[in-house]
Amino acid sequence: MKTIKYSLSLGLLLLLASCADDQIVDFKTEKPESIAQYEYLNAYDALKTYIDRNASPDFKLGIALSASDFLKGEVVRTMAISNFDEMTAGNAMKYASCVANDGSMDFGTVEKFVSAAKAGGLTIYGHTLAWHAQQNNKYLNSLIKDKEMDVDPDEKVDIEDYVVDYSKDAYTFWNQAPEGTTIGVNSSEGCLEIVNPTPAEQNYFVQYHTTIDGLPILTGKEYKLKMMLKGSANGHLAVSVGPWSGRVDGGFDFDTEWKEYEFAFKAVADGGHVMTQSGLFAGTIQIKSVKITHSEAPAVEVEQETKVQTYQDGPFPFYAMGCEPPVIDGCIHFVPDGEWRQFFVVPGGENSLEEGNYVFYLDLKSDKDGSGVQLTVQNGWGGDAQSITVPVAIQEGSHVVKLDIPNVVGGDYDVILKPQTCDATLDLRSVKICKVVKMNSIPLTPEEKKDTLTWAMNNWVEGMMKATGGYVTVWDVVNEAISGGGDDGEGFYVLQSASNVSENDAQNNFYWQDYLGNEDYARIAVAAARKYYAENGGTAPLKLFINDYNLESDWDDNKKAKSLVHWIKKWEADGVTQIDGIGTQMHVSCYANAATQKSKEEHVVQMFEILAASGKLVKISELDMGYIDENGTSVKTENMTEAQHKAMAEYYKFIVKKYFEIIPAAQQYGITQWCATDAPSDSGWRGGEPVGLWDSNYSRKHTYAGFADGLAGK
Repeated sequence: MKTIKYSLSLGLLLLLASCADDQIVDFKTEKPESIAQYEYLNAYDALKTYIDRNASPDFKLGIALSASDFLKGEVVRTMAISNFDEMTAGNAMKYASCVANDGSMDFGTVEKFVSAAKAGGLTIYGHTLAWHAQQNNKYLNSLIKDKEMDVDPDEKVDIEDYVVDYSKDAYTFWNQAPEGTTIGVNSSEGCLEIVNPTPAEQNYFVQYHTTIDGLPILTGKEYKLKMMLKGSANGHLAVSVGPWSGRVDGGFDFDTEWKEYEFAFKAVADGGHVMTQSGLFAGTIQIKSVKITHSEAPAVEVEQETKVQTYQDGPFPFYAMGCEPPVIDGCIHFVPDGEWRQFFVVPGGENSLEEGNYVFYLDLKSDKDGSGVQLTVQNGWGGDAQSITVPVAIQEGSHVVKLDIPNVVGGDYDVILKPQTCDATLDLRSVKICKVVKMNSIPLTPEEKKDTLTWAMNNWVEGMMKATGGYVTVWDVVNEAISGGGDDGEGFYVLQSASNVSENDAQNNFYWQDYLGNEDYARIAVAAARKYYAENGGTAPLKLFINDYNLESDWDDNKKAKSLVHWIKKWEADGVTQIDGIGTQMHVSCYANAATQKSKEEHVVQMFEILAASGKLVKISELDMGYIDENGTSVKTENMTEAQHKAMAEYYKFIVKKYFEIIPAAQQYGITQWCATDAPSDSGWRGGEPVGLWDSNYSRKHTYAGFADGLAGK
């Protein structure tokens, strides 16, 4: 086995770097030392010179780079300017890179990146505006968290976050005082006592913590510091709350009677302590207790909907237990026959309840007044059964009956109606089950969440468009929206959602579409992009792409590519939304197994045919490649053979060439190589794999030749 080992000379690197801002020289390699099989690579020109601009006038050859690497202005920058038309920032233009936990936005790196790209004559492909990954989840979730109930401020209650009571607690905290001053607990008085015989020159000469270090306070939240204290004479006690890095100052004017004093403050940092100073006071100060509290609305009972059971016309839908009334006009229709009868209205397998108190609402109608029917709620077959009489009467207007079901222990509950004691005809339209919880806040409605997050999406897009100032004219407006699983009812994949991913993914990502709606998600992002691009210097036509991965997949016969085209049609069906292009992320591998490789190539072709038929612009947005051996194992760069490197070069050539053959010239937007060089072993992206067109020393590889030959149509 032999790996490619050759490098640029230091002199050539410096020459290239010095020319980065002027006339860009060709980015070539030194003749490899003693490796004749690589000598041919030096005959190749810069990659972008192989594009037939007459045949593909709008085509852009792109490279993905870290913004920080490009801004260094050395060999990376020269490589990019020499070989490519366009750049994609790896992470710098993503939400989490620009938005802080408090929602403030910092586009400093973006602005520098845009300025450097302009200077180098490169355009930028914006990546990305709407995505579920790399979001600031803390901030976004804070926008849609439960809201505190709107109550009269005078009705709010104080909740204790921290208490130290010196009638019971020892004093073990940090303090300093001059000789003759004492700080300690007076057990007979049940208080912390500070005795200072004579005034000090400065107040801080006598200072002491009166709480733990590490208070449960959070930045931005409002609190009260409460102290029960008195002095041997009238005086002033200075206090400050918080850690050394950020504290709020205040104080109390005390007298000789026990009183609880309050100091309201907003925390400017997390945690910290209460620092107390009294060096200027001569005499005795006694402190019984110190508290940190916050105010909130009093807890009230709120009903949280857990289950709504409705019925569709037809046969009785559940297991028969002596009665199978039909469903007519959306109601279970029971006609008494004088026999013992009971039937499910909610089966246990579909009704799991947690421990707690519940309220049941039955939309129940009777044809005459009666003594009532029995409703039984039981955990399994007879366990933890509760029964209640449902009043049956002819009612005008609403027919909903409310029933309290307290002290549910938890489990899969059957809800059974037993109408044998009633001779009335009954129609049950629905059963709604709500858990009764005590809380001081209520969830936002779906409409409120959508409205809030629509604002957040617009705010983010506006900030990015201001930062790029109209220079970035092409964007991944929505990234990786298609799930690759499920069925939308029309034979296509559903969208990504917290409901159809792993628990870890659901926790670490933020699925905007779960709140904005599957169809409005893309429409809101597209509308924001077009509005704020035009308002912030955008004059050239704006091109918006939907970008996704596994569109070339053979295991589902390109179903994801078909699904993406389908969803774009749905999004555009409003007659307003316009999506210009499709980006295909081709993070592919070259396979040693001939049959597998053939299948991969066939589905690359099929993907291009599907995308071409869409009529949209087509961009290979993220192209890189690894190698899989006959055993199905990914081969690391250090173990690659010459034959394997050449096989990868042929696959690059195949992909690039097929792009130009199948995608009509008017739809050819471009190709972006995702990895310039092979990945380091500790890389978070395909670590240790031979994914680059250059090796780690920026020496050309066989894949460089394959890529160039594909561009040239050889």
